Amino acid sequence: MIRKTIFENGVSLLTEDVPHVRSVAVGIWVNVGSRYEDTSVSGISHFIEHLMFKGTENRTAKQIAEALDAVGGQLNAFTTKEYTCYYAKVLDEHFDLALDVLTDMIFHSRFAAQDIDREKNVIIEEIKMYEDAPDELVHDIFASTLWQGHALGRPIIGKAEVIGKMTRDEIMSYYAKHYVPSNMVVSVAGNIDHQAVEDKIKLVFDNVRGTANSRTLLAPAPKREVTCKSKDTEQVHICAGAPGLPLDHEKIYVFQLVNTILGGGLSSRLFQEIREQRGLVYSVYSYHSSYHDAGLFCIYAGLSKQNVEPAMELIFKEVRDIQKNGVTGQELRRAKDQLKGNLLLSLESVNTRMSRLGKSQLYLRKVIPPEEIVARVERVTDEDIILLANEMLRPELFSLASVGPWDDCKLLEVAAGRIIP
Repeated sequence: MIRKTIFENGVSLLTEDVPHVRSVAVGIWVNVGSRYEDTSVSGISHFIEHLMFKGTENRTAKQIAEALDAVGGQLNAFTTKEYTCYYAKVLDEHFDLALDVLTDMIFHSRFAAQDIDREKNVIIEEIKMYEDAPDELVHDIFASTLWQGHALGRPIIGKAEVIGKMTRDEIMSYYAKHYVPSNMVVSVAGNIDHQAVEDKIKLVFDNVRGTANSRTLLAPAPKREVTCKSKDTEQVHICAGAPGLPLDHEKIYVFQLVNTILGGGLSSRLFQEIREQRGLVYSVYSYHSSYHDAGLFCIYAGLSKQNVEPAMELIFKEVRDIQKNGVTGQELRRAKDQLKGNLLLSLESVNTRMSRLGKSQLYLRKVIPPEEIVARVERVTDEDIILLANEMLRPELFSLASVGPWDDCKLLEVAAGRIIP
């Protein structure tokens, strides 16, 4: 059973009792990510996430690391474009310890000057590592191409020159502005009792005060461009895509099915046609990312330079075929079963259940039951697929980004202009 409590100071608590397990996953979600950063502090949300593990008024960094390790638990965090999550998974008997460590980090971190200076170097090395991974880098380049000048198009990790100049005052000001109760969601899933968790959360959060500033979200205006980054790599890495749908859109499950059929797995059209039948790539797939007021659809391929043009032709041949002819009954049935299977199998993990609670509250203010999601997926028809593909995957909406050994990026631009008219 899923239960929710909203405390007077604005903190939201969602729990899901899973009595047949011995574990508990707890997450503290903060409604802040790289989207809410000024360019002068780009990467600060991710920086603060790192600093949370560097010591509190009650624990050293080593003691934070050892606390849950000692009981076989897990402790981690991640930052996205729109939120940050700190989470732990432990045996149910160690829930109090997990909650104490997480809240100690979030409310009592020291943000010591020496830790900030040291962690700047760590993040700069992380940026360099990322630059050396073109199959990851190309996705950020694609987002910045599609959403030029908008915060959703900027990398979460930030830029080395900005991180290097960031001050403690800037960090503390940003923390004080965004790490407030009304910006926080606590989600707990596992062998727990809601009332018991509520009582514990109330004790910890009751004295926390602060109100989040109102935000006016400006949706990104997509651009249609080709971006080419020259890098000495063996392969060319390409992202081609278009704007997608926000998470609460009525057609979100139609788009998920289009993505699944086109490039969502080993049985997808792109994988079967371009890798299995033609041998032109090692990796090819598509994905759809959703935000509060926008979405992004992307097709990725990693391949040799001489295979770029024929692979791109095949990619857009498959897109046009779905737009014109739709999908077969067998494809649609398989895609529906794939989405259903992925959803229901994922619910065997308390981490996934905890994440579903937190994200649902942040984006939808409610949790959609799995049965309702399955029902919505089942209602999608071939006609829905054709209509959405023609609406969202029109050639004039596509942008292209590439990382690879290009001597002259105009070659890619000419090929894109011919294949994506």
